[in-house]
Amino acid sequence: MPLFWKPYKSDVTQFIEQLKAARPTLEEEQRSGRALLWDRAIDRQAQADYRAARVPQQPYVYQSKTK
Repeated sequence: MPLFWKPYKSDVTQFIEQLKAARPTLEEEQRSGRALLWDRAIDRQAQADYRAARVPQQPYVYQSKTK
């Protein structure tokens, strides 16, 4: 290793580290924002009903159905 070697940090990494230092609650805010949209309880019965009611798609969608 060279005598004057120092580890490289990209501009993006430096920006994120500065942002986290300036706003210590940032990660908690992100978690709470994610919980609003993504962390939901799944209704297993409704999922099963949706799967059971699904109609299979025909191989070529634009072809009219023939009997």
